Amino acid sequence: MRLFYSLIWGLSLPFALLRLWWRGRQEPGYRRHIPERLGFYPRFTAVRLIWVHAVSAGETRAAEPLIRALLLQYPQHRILLTHMTATGRETGAQLFADVGARLQQSFLPYDINWMMARFLRHFRPEICILMETEVWPNLIAQCRLTEIPVALVNARLSEKSLRKALRMQALILPAAHAINAVAAQSTPDADRLMQLGIHQSVVTGNMKFDVTPPADMEARGQALREQFGARQVILCASTRDGEEELILEAFQEQFPLLQEKPLLIITPRHPQRFDQVAQLLEQRGVRYLRRSSLEQSMPQIPSDIQVLLGDSMGEMYMYYAACDVAFVGGSLVPLGGHNLIEACAMGKPVLTGSHTFNFSEITDQAIAAEAALRADGARSMLSLALALLGNPLKRQQMAQQAHAFFLQHQGATARTLQLLQPWLKQT
Repeated sequence: MRLFYSLIWGLSLPFALLRLWWRGRQEPGYRRHIPERLGFYPRFTAVRLIWVHAVSAGETRAAEPLIRALLLQYPQHRILLTHMTATGRETGAQLFADVGARLQQSFLPYDINWMMARFLRHFRPEICILMETEVWPNLIAQCRLTEIPVALVNARLSEKSLRKALRMQALILPAAHAINAVAAQSTPDADRLMQLGIHQSVVTGNMKFDVTPPADMEARGQALREQFGARQVILCASTRDGEEELILEAFQEQFPLLQEKPLLIITPRHPQRFDQVAQLLEQRGVRYLRRSSLEQSMPQIPSDIQVLLGDSMGEMYMYYAACDVAFVGGSLVPLGGHNLIEACAMGKPVLTGSHTFNFSEITDQAIAAEAALRADGARSMLSLALALLGNPLKRQQMAQQAHAFFLQHQGATARTLQLLQPWLKQT
């Protein structure tokens, strides 16, 4: 089955490269470092390497506390941080700008045997640490051949992903069985991983709870908030394709009826969709400003502006700091949702849609802790947000519960580090 998988990869390689070039129209990072995606790298001085693979921006942020802990505990080692997306690489560069030469970034090659073999021969890492859901059959097979231990950390597996994996069990199960250590986010995740034959998983919690919001984000959020004047603010964070239209339809229905006009901030999940959402706002006749065009010297945005389009990267904590109520996207449409930890870290009341299967346990726990509320659609979400804006006491209680929920679940990084110790030598 893996030979067939490799054949399919080989045949699809020209199309994968064309797709890189196509995506590079909106994200130039996809047109850079293309040889790395084929297993070709610049000359490299051999050092002791801990390899961490974080596909995109979300996994890279989640890996931050672990990477910093590894750098502290293993001073003789360097970190090799690999990605598959341009936004992941850009996020890593921003997060670890202070680390210097102790961290090197690269794109991971496509999961083709000879490419993975070249990658491993070039870098010779002491361990492979995969973030969250990354089980690549040829990657793991090549690590096993070269006796490089593989750990899957902050691991999560939804019911939907489990069903998909079981349909391809002839390919996925051998890879899953070859993993040496697994740190699962939750007990349900560990149970589902066990159905793939991974019996050595340990529940360590979600490392995203250990991410420290950048120190300047609260102040930047307050400075942004001052530009809104006295208006209350609803944030729709990490929205996905199809959600903005639902949100704007509900917002335009209710906005004329409101005596106090709140400001709506929309921050699309993926930067390549910034212009697409701007076009949607124009088509619907919505008065809006883009964050990228918002002048710092502007004392206050015009009162007729209905929406601020968050078309910037690396400022999510700032948006959370500037809002009164936060909706976390990916959950109004069946995409599984996004984690609500960042909103809780900033002490904001959280709203989510009904499609949260990627983060089901955390979402259910946040709702049980009265830190979050679930809506069954865009209209319901907006009604809940407006109700919270009109009830300062309830909003304050939810904000306090959200921050307490965030603090209560910290500690996953230390537990994960302990799990990895048998596979790493300090000297």
